[in-house]
Amino acid sequence: MIRVSMRGVLLSVLFLFSGVQAQAADALLKPFVLASKGAGTVAEKTAQVKAALTSAGFTVVGEYAPFAGADIVVVTSDELKKNAAASEFGGYGAIQRVSVTEAGKEVQVSYTNPVYMANVYRMQGDLGTVAASLATALGKVEEFGAEGMTAKQARKYHYTIGMEYFDEPSVLAEYGSYEEAVQAVDAKLASNKNGVGKVYRVDIPGKQESVFGVSLKGSGDNKYMDDQYIMSEIDFHDVKSTAHLPYEVLVSGNKVYALYARFRIAIDFPDLSMMGKHSFMNIMKTPEAIRNALQNTVRK
Repeated sequence: MIRVSMRGVLLSVLFLFSGVQAQAADALLKPFVLASKGAGTVAEKTAQVKAALTSAGFTVVGEYAPFAGADIVVVTSDELKKNAAASEFGGYGAIQRVSVTEAGKEVQVSYTNPVYMANVYRMQGDLGTVAASLATALGKVEEFGAEGMTAKQARKYHYTIGMEYFDEPSVLAEYGSYEEAVQAVDAKLASNKNGVGKVYRVDIPGKQESVFGVSLKGSGDNKYMDDQYIMSEIDFHDVKSTAHLPYEVLVSGNKVYALYARFRIAIDFPDLSMMGKHSFMNIMKTPEAIRNALQNTVRK
């Protein structure tokens, strides 16, 4: 007869649990999730997406068609807003973006990976239940958009030496109070000046913080801040990363912020090469072009 001590059983369970935790911590996270692909039209798929999201408890707060053959639905939920309220500058993670994109003869439905976003935005919770809800509502074929990062790597991410981290945003404007700031930004974005328009607004409960989604349209000398131009340069793989858009502006307290583009673009395209045909070099002027456009729009 083999005798197993209670202490041995407990140690075995502890080692097994620790191993599972280590595997979870080392799991590679990617920016996007491909929900489905197949025949249909963007309009049909978008209607189906909105119905499925609403049935799953999400609230549609905005919709944006950045170019022909693409539509983006932006949603929030009580859980997303609760986690945002518990996190410093958590407003960036108060929404998730779902894209419907024509790609050749098929239509792809994709969405931002909540767990990846929770980590790159250094949020309190990992939004695993939100990820599960999106997968149930829309489907999940694969995660994509990068080779992947662990949660620890994502929380410390920057593209390379000298590039900005999450906690190094651009300060676009300062007002006398949160109330003054959020009202001014709302009105200025709604006026659609400088090619910067309002896509959505979500107020974070229990704190003086609001996140706005913005459309960016430019041409000629201003093409480097244009959503369609930027995506034409960097979103070149077969599975499309349209859910990268739209960009955000955050009002927190009496100040207005935006993640600097060398961070905001890089978190969704971390494997993009520095130089070459499709590379950051081709949009070298984009970070300052976006910052200037946003600052000129929302400044006091």
